[in-house]
Amino acid sequence: MNVGRQQRALDAHHDDPGDRPVMRARFEHNGSPRYMLYTMKRLGLDHEHGFHLDVQLVSDELEGGMETVEARLQDGEADLIDIDYISTARERAEGANIVAFHPYGRTVGGLVAPEDTAIEDLADLSGHRIGVVRRLDKNWILVRAACRQYHGFDPDETATPVEAGSKVGLTEMLHDGEVDAVLQFWPIVPEITERGPYEEVFPVSDIVQRLAETDNRVPVSTFLTSDSFLDAHTDTARRFAAAYGDVVDRLIAEDALWDEIGEKLMSYDDPEIVAAVREGWRAMVVRGWNNETIDGMEQLFEHLRSVAGADALGVDRIPEGTFRPVDPI
Repeated sequence: MNVGRQQRALDAHHDDPGDRPVMRARFEHNGSPRYMLYTMKRLGLDHEHGFHLDVQLVSDELEGGMETVEARLQDGEADLIDIDYISTARERAEGANIVAFHPYGRTVGGLVAPEDTAIEDLADLSGHRIGVVRRLDKNWILVRAACRQYHGFDPDETATPVEAGSKVGLTEMLHDGEVDAVLQFWPIVPEITERGPYEEVFPVSDIVQRLAETDNRVPVSTFLTSDSFLDAHTDTARRFAAAYGDVVDRLIAEDALWDEIGEKLMSYDDPEIVAAVREGWRAMVVRGWNNETIDGMEQLFEHLRSVAGADALGVDRIPEGTFRPVDPI
């Protein structure tokens, strides 16, 4: 999807902030939070809750080993991003001034392969070339952990992971036949499978729940800001949390909002793809969290560390202060 076209759709709702506090949101142009952010702006929920959300879409390329959104936050050019909490722990352990203050959802992906693939489940990965955005990507870490736990092998050793560097590059790698399958992020999976000839072999969200050993939804990605922003603008973060709760309720209840999202933000204005993404988003999103939720996230991390090892995660612990939940205001 053309980044400029999506940004123009957002800019149509970037009215004057007035004297409201501003929160600079920087999100990937092909990530699922853009659906929620566009709708929040479209409905004016940021202003309704007393703040101004400035949304700019950026590339999903890597900068110095970090995703672009992480680099923007750490460089002081953003106040709000989303990444998975394993990456948050890794960057915070290395001294990054970042903190998770609200959940987003189970933002994992799925293994996608040609329809005639010989890969039917996790047990079949050995001997195949598997495309990943990067080897420290959460999808690959989760797959490695599940293979080690349930099938007794590590696909990082028995298969060949091939790094694409971006989600766009990952899809191109699949189309060009450079790999046997890819671990693509969930919002992009329907665009690939609905247009064929590809299928989703398995969703990584099943792995999350299986490893977490709970029926409760465990958020993998959270909204982040800097410690300094949260300290100075706690009320702004709380206002965002309230607006987020409202927009999630609307996106769960109102199919019509998704018709506009499909038109403005998706690569293919195809009703079947829009419907698949809509239902996937509703199954993925986490509206709020509490101490029990965070305990579950920490338990999942410990399970991943014990199975895949600290080297696979890139960090051996969740540093103190990584999670600082705020109450909606």
